[in-house]
Amino acid sequence: MSQYKQEQELDFKRLMPGGVAIGLILLLFLFGGSIFFTVDPGEKAIIYYPLSNGIDKENVLGQGIHFKAPWNDDIIYNVRIQESEEKMEVLSSDGLNIIVEFSFRYQADPQRIGFLHDEIGQEYLARVVKPEIRSACREVVGNYEPEELYSEKKNQIAEEIFETAKGSIEKKNIVLDKVLISDITLPIRLQEAIQKKLNQEQAAQEYDYKLKVATKEAERQIIEAEGKAKANRILSASLTTNVLKDKGIEATMELSKSSNSKVVIVGSGKDGLPLILGGQ
Repeated sequence: MSQYKQEQELDFKRLMPGGVAIGLILLLFLFGGSIFFTVDPGEKAIIYYPLSNGIDKENVLGQGIHFKAPWNDDIIYNVRIQESEEKMEVLSSDGLNIIVEFSFRYQADPQRIGFLHDEIGQEYLARVVKPEIRSACREVVGNYEPEELYSEKKNQIAEEIFETAKGSIEKKNIVLDKVLISDITLPIRLQEAIQKKLNQEQAAQEYDYKLKVATKEAERQIIEAEGKAKANRILSASLTTNVLKDKGIEATMELSKSSNSKVVIVGSGKDGLPLILGGQ
């Protein structure tokens, strides 16, 4: 090997570390925005490989800074629980138009966003969740009479809507967390008719209650009167002449002990009881 060639190789080796550094700097300058990406709190990410197998559904990336080749794409999903509100018109069991206002909480399944993106995409709220919730609402409300909808059954109806929609939504890699009904509005005339009927039922219940109270009171008085009559009969049967005389003598003896002046004539009263003459 010639001395010139040896000197060239030495110069290349000396320049190589600096060249690598410069190359990295140029690479970062040109592609830095496409080779690094950040996943924020409440988010998950997947990578799409256009030159190989497409979406990597199994590897879900969590929070932090991540590296990828510039020709690959990062897809980031919000996986926090979100809330949406709806107001829709449905038919009751007798065909009346009912307006239902409700909200529901949902989220993308954090560990299944690759499958969700492949099958539906990031517009899953409009494409899946809302249609399923609306369908469940129509089905459930259609089973109720207007009077039942007017009553305090909002929580029960909301739970039925949740259970009806939950299964089909979760099959699409979406989690349904809760359904809440804020208001159910019936036609004005129907509301007035139902309210009138409820008032009449309440008045009837109050009347029944008062009647029961009066009946109980009458029964109590009868029982009390019968008890007193029975006691009097027992007492009357036990009060013989000798008993009365004995009681009279006891009472006379007690009265004679008082400080008031009096005259006691023994055997001069009715039935032979002592006669008491007293006073000032």
